Amino acid sequence: MRTIEELRRSGVSVEPAQTIQSCAAIMEQAGVGALAVVREGRLVGIVTDRDLVRRGLAQGLPPYATVNGVMTSPVVTVDADADLDAAFGLFRSHAVRRLAVLRDGYFIGMISVDDLIVDIASDLRDLSWPIRSEVLMPQHDGPAPS
Repeated sequence: MRTIEELRRSGVSVEPAQTIQSCAAIMEQAGVGALAVVREGRLVGIVTDRDLVRRGLAQGLPPYATVNGVMTSPVVTVDADADLDAAFGLFRSHAVRRLAVLRDGYFIGMISVDDLIVDIASDLRDLSWPIRSEVLMPQHDGPAPS
């Protein structure tokens, strides 16, 4: 399976000069925990809700401080057409919760560990149906062999 097939929605991006307060408002409105920071269509950073708290609010930055002061750069990325195993490997080797997904060098979305866990849980639920029905309604066709 390709990484692009796991994207739930297109990513949300902001410019580096955006204020941390406006980034927090965009996250709230979009229902996301991370924003791509993009300059002229190219990914230059990522800012998470945790970045806003730990590198912004906790450090006493004013709400009008710009996001380029709290973002993470460089960003761990994965190509949209990469096999999903490549994304798993990047999560494992870089200890990040989100990967920016790129196509031809341009940001198109974000994939998170949470997305993958939800999918794995759903797959396990589907796989468990035959087992579940066997446990809940055992078959008793005849006497046990002697």
